[in-house]
Parts: sequence; C-alpha cells; structure tokens
Amino acid sequence: MSQKITKEQLEAFDASFAAQRANRVAMNAVTNNGLLASAIQRGAVENDVHEYSICLKQGDICNQKQSGRCWMFAALNTLRYQVMRKCSLKTFELSQAYLFFWDKLEKSNYFLESILETLEEPTGGRLVSYLLTSPVGDGGQWDMLCSLIEKYGVVPKTAYPESKSSSASREMDATLTEKLREDACILRKLHGEGQTLDALRTRKAEMLNEVYRLLCICLGEPPKTFTFEYRDADDHFHRETGLTPKRFFEKYVGVDLSDYVSLINAPTADKPYGRSYTVRYLGNVKEGRSVRYLNLPIEELKKAAIAQMQDGQPVWFGCDVGKCSERDSGIMDLDIRSLEDLLDTRFTMTKAERLDYGQSLMTHAMVFQGVNLDENGKPNRWRVENSWGKEPGKDGYYLMTDRWFDEYMYQVVVNKKYLTPEQLAAYNAEPIALEPWDPMGSLAKAL
Repeated sequence: MSQKITKEQLEAFDASFAAQRANRVAMNAVTNNGLLASAIQRGAVENDVHEYSICLKQGDICNQKQSGRCWMFAALNTLRYQVMRKCSLKTFELSQAYLFFWDKLEKSNYFLESILETLEEPTGGRLVSYLLTSPVGDGGQWDMLCSLIEKYGVVPKTAYPESKSSSASREMDATLTEKLREDACILRKLHGEGQTLDALRTRKAEMLNEVYRLLCICLGEPPKTFTFEYRDADDHFHRETGLTPKRFFEKYVGVDLSDYVSLINAPTADKPYGRSYTVRYLGNVKEGRSVRYLNLPIEELKKAAIAQMQDGQPVWFGCDVGKCSERDSGIMDLDIRSLEDLLDTRFTMTKAERLDYGQSLMTHAMVFQGVNLDENGKPNRWRVENSWGKEPGKDGYYLMTDRWFDEYMYQVVVNKKYLTPEQLAAYNAEPIALEPWDPMGSLAKAL
C-alpha cells in the first residue's frame, strides 16, 4: 500500500461519499448550521429536568467573564455559603479579583523559582519548555486556592471589586508572560556567566517587585484593612471596621481548609486506585501546600459528594466541561448530541484511553448544589452552579446526568470526614509524584 494519498484513492473516496444519500443531507445541515448545532437531540433537552431531591439554596450566580478563574469562583462560591448563613444574607460575593492579584504574584515567584531549580536543564528540553509554556496562566487547583487563602485571607467583593484586567485577563496575562519569559532568560544567562544562586535570587526579588507594580497598575492595590457593611435578611444594618483579610476569613467564613481533600477518578493503568498523587512543578505559593489527590473509583466520588450535600454543604468539583455539553441549555448529557449518527462514525475510546491519548482532562471547576436520587437512592442527575452568568442553563445552573459524571468528572473536594479510615490513610501516605505534563496536572480555567 502506498505511503501517499493517491489519485485512485481520492476517486474511491469521492465515489464512497456520493453513494450514500445521508452524506449529502449531513453536509447540507453542517455547512449551514455548524457541526455541533446540527447534532443536537431534542429528546435529551426535553428529558433533562432541572428538579432535584437534594437542592441547596445559594446566592446570585456569579460571572467570571473573559478570565480563566473558574477554580476561584467555584471555591469562593462554596465558602460564601458560610458568610451568607452567619450574616443571614440572601446573596453575597467574595472578591475573586483579590485572590487573583496574589495568585499572579505567587505564580510569578513559583515560576522563577522553578527556573532556578532547572538551571542545569537544557532550554529546549521538555521540562524547561513546559515551564515556559504558561508561566502565569489564570487556571488553578483547589490546593492552590487554599494556599492563597491561608496566606492572604479573603475580602468581600465590595472591598476589592473587579477591574477591566480581572474580568478580561488576556492583555495582562500576555504582558506578564512576556516579562517572565524575559526574566527566565536573564536568570539562565546570569547562571551561565557564573553568578551564584544568592545573586540570582537577589535579581529575582527585583523582578518580583516589577511584577507587583504591574499587577497594581492592572488590578489595583489590594487592601490591607477594610470596613465590612451589610444589611441582613431582617433589614438590620451591620458594620465592622479595621478588618484584615485574614481576620475576615477567620470570623465570617471560619472553615478549616485542612479538613478538605481532593478525590480524583483517573482509571488509567499508571495510577492505581487507593493511592495519593502529587504533580511536580505544579503550584503557586512556594511555601504553601502541595497539590495532592486520592485516586478512587468513580462511585466513591459520588458517595462522598452526596454525603456532603446531604449535610447541607456544596461541593467543589473539576470536569471536562466541553465534552457532550450544550452551553445555552446548560445540559451535560452523553446523549445531548448524536454526532455518531450525523457523521456515520463511532467514537469508542474509554475514559482511561481519552486521558492517555490527550482527548480529555479537567478543564473547568464548578459547584454541586444538588442531586436527584431515584427511588433506590441512586443519583441520576446533578445540579451544577456555574460561573458564566445567568444566561446559560436555567438561570445560570447546569444539569449533569449521572452517565456524564461517569465519563467526564475527574475531581471532587470534600471534607475528610466523608472518607473511610483506609481512604484517609491512603490520602495521607507519601504521594506518587506525577510529571508536570500528566493529565492530572491540568488546571481548571475554562471561560
């Protein structure tokens, strides 16, 4: 058989296409309406009902706009739950922009430290090339969010509101990325000239000072103290002055973040269940907690998430939001489209194969605010709070079928009290370190 595409093959392809009437029908539909729109199945939209046997109440839907801060929005949406209860508020929002500022600064330091740790690696090698890919991107992980809060606290959105660059981060990110790649180049050159590590870290401090200045220009100076004013559900006015961000978290959120653990489902041969994992060169706060996961069968993730919601608490999770989902209706359903029928082809990879071959990974973080349990106590659909505003889905809420959960859910964060003693021991055991490019090292950042 020829290595190239031959004229005879092309003629055979043409004949095969023309022989099937369905090919022309599909071509006309797709060329006029687009591939995904042409494959929508009305039946799935009609059958997926936004009603749930467990349904938590939450404040107004948030909007991350043109930024990859879903992981922050999702995490702060779980934490604002505590503020709303303590202060008797119908809605409330913590400042995502505040943590965004510190995340950018800490990621800059983490990146430059990673450059210093890899000075002997070739610039064109896989590791350094990977580090240079996205020095200060918007994405993140639950443990990275915890590190930021433990160091910097949180503030209400009124104390540090959105800016143009927090809501639409592309220009700021591009500028910071160019500056950090330049800084990496300088540090590696200085190393080649024989400068000591102490001298390089002195230069790094100057670089970080410049990053801080750029962040202040783009996002505004973060508050050191602020006044918290609000009116509760009974119309009583409250004011507290001189709060620091860490004091605000302690008093009004009051969650012990160390109680929460990440459970993942990665059914690949290289990641046995019942083991903990971390990822090399993945983090933001250098002295903060390392990213750590416990890999479990998918049913164990469901069990823990349901238990937490039964106790009245929402659940942060990470998934591959772009697969088998429809943005306008907010439906995440394996049957939402029938591309196989439209294209007369089959997609046969398993979840493990999709991970191994780069077809799927975690892309987006959201919050479970409910689940529907059938007469046997089994889940069949999940209520999802998104951070894309009120327009998509049902007033900003998405619906995830349980079959979708099986295929494209990768991570839930739950209180460790919902783990068995054996699972908790496995989580606390020395983690297996994954390479930075492993799919479990992906960051939630979908817009």
